Amino acid sequence: MIAEPPLSRTRTDRAADARVRPDLVPSLLTDAATRVLLVHAGAVVTRDGGQGGQELALLDPGEAALLSPGGKLPEGWAFLGHDDAPGGGRGTAYLARLVPDVASAVLVPGDRWSPLREVGGQLSARDAGLATAAVALEAWHVRHPRCPRCGEVTVSHSAGWVRRCTADGSDHYPRTDPAVIMAVVDGRDRLLLGHSAHWPENRFSTLAGFVEPGESVESAIRREVLEEVGVTVGGVEYRGSQPWPFPASLMLGFRARALSEDITVDGEEVTDARWFERTELRAAVRSGSVLLPSSTSIARMLIEEWYGSELPDAI
Repeated sequence: MIAEPPLSRTRTDRAADARVRPDLVPSLLTDAATRVLLVHAGAVVTRDGGQGGQELALLDPGEAALLSPGGKLPEGWAFLGHDDAPGGGRGTAYLARLVPDVASAVLVPGDRWSPLREVGGQLSARDAGLATAAVALEAWHVRHPRCPRCGEVTVSHSAGWVRRCTADGSDHYPRTDPAVIMAVVDGRDRLLLGHSAHWPENRFSTLAGFVEPGESVESAIRREVLEEVGVTVGGVEYRGSQPWPFPASLMLGFRARALSEDITVDGEEVTDARWFERTELRAAVRSGSVLLPSSTSIARMLIEEWYGSELPDAI
């Protein structure tokens, strides 16, 4: 198994049982011990942390109200959970303020909007878990303002974890879309990496794709690899998972054994694909002729698991 991916880490109790309390968010906003993080369009507010890392810029409720006014309850807020207190009680509670636009939030000097894709690997386990949940919830709220059954307006409910239709009363919940991501290895222990049409030049990564309705993850792996690069896959082995809230994926990581070597890219999703030996990949990464995915992604972890250690950056 791979090590715990950056966005899979968490140290906070989500306390799902507390979400049904209608007074939960209002009561937490009157508690000076509550901490609030600001989130907008896949980014959270951070500041410099120790040893060159980043940390969430957590605000008390008063600071949050000043820096990001509005957010009429219950809209614009979500309960993320709490720390465990000594003796088994509940410690610090955390809320996400879903900021409608960055211009409406005035940040203190030193704080900045940071895309979670870029800083996820620099955050602590607690901060990574909070930020990932906040980004996922904000993306869901933005994309689901209306009821899928009747088209009427929905409102936030259950501390930000439900949207309720104002016409028929139906409840709608955040969705997660399963996707497979696989390190495909051939009989000579070479790794298959592909280049997507919409990526920056020289970017290569593991193949990936969504699981279709009525499909197992094993079948999805074999279908995606065959469709995208024309390679037949046999055995697959689960290696780990990571939420990827851009907007709502759960990446299921696998090692897959190739039964064929000839590559035929589909030309649409994948425009280039290559087999790499370890020395070849290391040299390509160091020269900059191959750009790997960021350390925040499970793709990078699958690649480095095959390689046997961390890969260097370009020099």
